[in-house]
Amino acid sequence: MIRILLASALFGLFLGGCGGADPEPVTDTSFQFPPAPDAPAAEAPLAPSLRADLEDAVDGLTAGELDPATVERISAGDDPRAAWLVSDLLRFVADPGASAELAAAFEGLTGVDASADPTFALSPWQSITNHLIAWDLPAPPDYRELKGRLFTSVEPGWTPFFDDPDAAIDYRLLSWGGVLIDDRPLDDPDPCPDGCIPALDDPELTDAAGGSWYPDDRLVFGVEVGGEAVAFPQNIMQVHEMVNITIDDRRLGIPYCTLCGSAQAYFTDRDTVDGEPLVLRTSGLLSRSNKFMYELQTSSAFDTFTGEALSGPLHDRGVELPQTTVVTGTWKEWRKAHPETKIVAEDGGIGRSYPLDPLAGRDDGGPIFPIGDADPRLPVQESVVGVIAADGKPVAFGADAARNALEGGGVVEAGGVALELDGGGLRAVASGGAELPTHEAFWFAWSQFHPNTVLWEPPG
Repeated sequence: MIRILLASALFGLFLGGCGGADPEPVTDTSFQFPPAPDAPAAEAPLAPSLRADLEDAVDGLTAGELDPATVERISAGDDPRAAWLVSDLLRFVADPGASAELAAAFEGLTGVDASADPTFALSPWQSITNHLIAWDLPAPPDYRELKGRLFTSVEPGWTPFFDDPDAAIDYRLLSWGGVLIDDRPLDDPDPCPDGCIPALDDPELTDAAGGSWYPDDRLVFGVEVGGEAVAFPQNIMQVHEMVNITIDDRRLGIPYCTLCGSAQAYFTDRDTVDGEPLVLRTSGLLSRSNKFMYELQTSSAFDTFTGEALSGPLHDRGVELPQTTVVTGTWKEWRKAHPETKIVAEDGGIGRSYPLDPLAGRDDGGPIFPIGDADPRLPVQESVVGVIAADGKPVAFGADAARNALEGGGVVEAGGVALELDGGGLRAVASGGAELPTHEAFWFAWSQFHPNTVLWEPPG
């Protein structure tokens, strides 16, 4: 028997500026994935013996042991769909021997040696998962139940996400980000006892002069509602990744996915729970390297990129959170454009200190979690301004090129959307002049959630 370490201690602080060692960027996005193996349809039942072996493997791993003979039988199962469970098992092992056994099982099931991928040498799990996402293989029946059994053994707080048979979650894409769920009550200033990314609720704000602690050239995420402007320093957002706040009597949830370079602002007072605004939290899970947020009072999962409820009571109600624009620019430029702006206090109002660069460039070299294949039209980590046009079509603009064009007196327009400068960042308007909610994100993130995006081409 191979002893297995469920890796919460090893990986537990990889995300969110909460401390700990950072993983290396390991995805080689230039790698060309081989053709997908032939697989049965999603509804086709697994062979009973393979289904039993997968269940034994999940139960064995959750108990701390994985039987090599069970993994070997899975390898001979002749059904590539089982590779999704192999990937999930691989995420939670720290023993090199167990990792090698599972990688061999992937090859046995799919006929593909993933070690040809340069990513494999640093992370077999990431490489194998990238293959599966790129292939878009169907998952086998009972996948939600088996995966849920494994994941909830690590964090019972994830149970509601797996227990909803009507959920719109694509469980194949769901992975562990390395931290546990933030289930603290609203306005709890204390950190999570077992390690989570703690939201910052109702932070203390100061006037612009009170923000002199923050360097002029550092980024802020600017939000303006009803004429009231608030700047959220990037370093504070890197630690908390979620803010719940009231701006001009409107309640908002503001998630920041460090992995996607994406800060968004959602109104959380249109749809309520017993008359109370929604409370957004970070789950500790990811979907294609995008943070997987949820609503605290109902345990309803949300697509962080679109604001669509994916599970729970809010999914049943068809909730989709309305967005407003987030402008990404320097503190100096935002303050110049919005002299009456407020800014989050240096200690967040909770007596905490924040390093200016808590992630130390962690995400500069490429995705550090699985994303599958990537849209080749732009580099994966290029920042784009993304917007949904009035006709519902997604449009994206390379952020730096758009700023340069506008600062040079040019016009930046595509797909019925025009960009305007604001506080060192960019806003979007429709052809008729109405503002369209927008935000910046890395290209890999925007394009995978909006694969049919119209991409602006800079002149010349």
